[in-house]
Amino acid sequence: MIRIGSVVRTLAAALAVAAAWWISPWWWFAAAPLTLLGLLGARDLVQRRHAVLRNYPVIGHARFLLERIRPEIQQYFVERNFDGRPFDRDVRSIVYERAKGTDAEQPYGTERDVNQPGYEFLIPSMAPRPVPRTPPRVRIGGPDCSRPYDMALLNVSAMSFGSLSSNAILALNGGAAAGGFAHDTGEGGLSEYHLRPGGDLVWEIGTGYFGCRTRDGDFDPAEFADKAAHDHVKCVSLKLSQGAKPGIGGVLPGAKVNAEIARVRDVPEGRTVVSPPYHRVFSTPRELVRFIARMRELSGGKPTGFTLCPGSRRQFLAVCKAMPEEGTAPDFVIVDGAEGGTGAAPLEFADHVGAPLTEGLLTVHNALVGAGLRDRVRIGASGKVATGADLVKRLVQGADCANAARAMMFAVGCIQAQRCHTNTCPTGVTTQDPRRARALDVGDKTERVRRLQEATVAGALQIMASMGVADPSQLRPRMLHRRIDPFTERSYEELWTWLAPGQLLAEPPESWAADWHAADPDRFTV
Repeated sequence: MIRIGSVVRTLAAALAVAAAWWISPWWWFAAAPLTLLGLLGARDLVQRRHAVLRNYPVIGHARFLLERIRPEIQQYFVERNFDGRPFDRDVRSIVYERAKGTDAEQPYGTERDVNQPGYEFLIPSMAPRPVPRTPPRVRIGGPDCSRPYDMALLNVSAMSFGSLSSNAILALNGGAAAGGFAHDTGEGGLSEYHLRPGGDLVWEIGTGYFGCRTRDGDFDPAEFADKAAHDHVKCVSLKLSQGAKPGIGGVLPGAKVNAEIARVRDVPEGRTVVSPPYHRVFSTPRELVRFIARMRELSGGKPTGFTLCPGSRRQFLAVCKAMPEEGTAPDFVIVDGAEGGTGAAPLEFADHVGAPLTEGLLTVHNALVGAGLRDRVRIGASGKVATGADLVKRLVQGADCANAARAMMFAVGCIQAQRCHTNTCPTGVTTQDPRRARALDVGDKTERVRRLQEATVAGALQIMASMGVADPSQLRPRMLHRRIDPFTERSYEELWTWLAPGQLLAEPPESWAADWHAADPDRFTV
């Protein structure tokens, strides 16, 4: 119930101040703010939306102001160097410094608790090796691929034009062109900003088939073949699911679908665009494998694969069973961990759905090894890869190469403001507001992207050399250890079951047998 007496007193005070102002202009400077505060207080007392403001008119607004700037206060004044989320200050600092070409050294030792359960460390060798002068590359392309591609160890992960500004896309692709690494387009289509700088591209196709869709939203093979033939497109990837939000689609509000985005995505201008959670082109593991082969054929023999956030091991094993039965296989699989980023996702999905990258990599790698397919299918890792140590850990866990998204965003100016979904990105990275996007200088950020990738790969090679490893293929699970409790640590070789080539076909171990026998290439069973 509204407190009538309080409202009357507040209005009376406001009217008295206003009257004094009209009588004597001398009171203007004091009376005008007081009048506004009085009117604000009256409004707070009668509104019904916020109980705080009804009980504490005017001063209650301080609560909402502090809540608004809480992330900035937390990031800059509260969190320690090593415990921030999603990326801590130490990681952001090393990325910024490497992108700028400045020193990325730390004095006085680590700030991390090396005795804390979950702490991981790589094993150095008593006989280190020289650091290779030329970074190794990974050949992508199985026996069915006629145009294989040599992939860098670290590449730009999937980020769409529309989610990112045109200037951000230009800088990322320009950096890829200058540094000789690949740039995943994301599922938002193949835009001129991806093509103009000349960097190598992995063209990603999502459930909306943006850039190769019919008016009804189906896959358009003719348009796909035409665009996949572009010289800058080196690989094609079918996105099944994304780490931060696996199993759901996406919505691009009509207000954001301007003429340019509509043209790139093959959608009507000004109308809300919905990406369904499922693909129309397949419904079984066998159909998925067939469609991957069809994409490879339409692209003229370029490497073709799929991206997923692993969930059910049984379902992935069903895909592995379908490959030999269909006589073909994808050239690569990109594993996106649940810790991966996104412009916007329901909190429940980001926090609770999907396998983290470590578990996802171990599942996919061992499934392909056990099914006798690992020698023809390469694995990429995506999800919080920002430093050389991150890259080496993923290679130990079964990946052949890795992709980075948010680290590359840091390189082009991102400050982790976490406003990606609001179109108000303060650095012009994740916005379609031309005024904000112009703040991102393409020439400067292009060079920062190149330097970050080069320095991160160099850091990974330096770590591997200290481990006595001359090539990533020599990395072994025993070289990465995890602390179990303050008194116990185990190597990855001890912590997980590592399958031998073809072991699932001969005699599956007990921990895999039930899933392997239940996996059906003609349906996705949970």
